[in-house]
Amino acid sequence: MHTSHEKGFTILLAALVASLVLTLGIAIFSVAQKQVILSSLGRSSQYAFYAADTGAECGLYWDVRFDYFSSTSPSGITPACDGVPLVFTGAPGALPYTIVYEFEPNGYCSQVTVTKSATNPKTVIHADGFSTPCSDISLSGRALQRSVELSY
Repeated sequence: MHTSHEKGFTILLAALVASLVLTLGIAIFSVAQKQVILSSLGRSSQYAFYAADTGAECGLYWDVRFDYFSSTSPSGITPACDGVPLVFTGAPGALPYTIVYEFEPNGYCSQVTVTKSATNPKTVIHADGFSTPCSDISLSGRALQRSVELSY
C-alpha cells in the first residue's frame, strides 16, 4: 500500500534529476563557447601575423632586389606588393630617414615602416599586421595586431 507521501517523492526525484542534467548541459555549453572564442582568436592572430610577414617581405624584396629605399630610389619603377601599387609616406634623403606604406594582402592590413640609418643595423623594416582591413582597424574591437621586424 502506497501513501500520498511516496507520490511526492517521485516528482521531487524527477525535478532533481532534471536540474542536474540542465546544470551539466549549461557547463558543457560554456566550455564549448570558450573553445570557439579561443580558436577564433588563434585564427585571427595567424591572419595578423601573415599580413605582417607579407608586408615585411615585400619591403625586403624591394630593398634587396631593386635598392628601392636607398637615397637614390630607381625611377621608372612602380613598386607593388600582391599586385597592388604601393603609396609611400616619406622619401629617401639624408640619413636617417623613414618611409611608410600600407597595403592589404588578402584583405588584411599591413602597415610597414622602413628606416635607413648610417649605423648598424643600417636598415630596419618594421611591419604591423592586423586581422582586419586597414579601414576597419579603429572600428573593430576584435582587431588583432602582430608585428615582424627585420634588421640588416
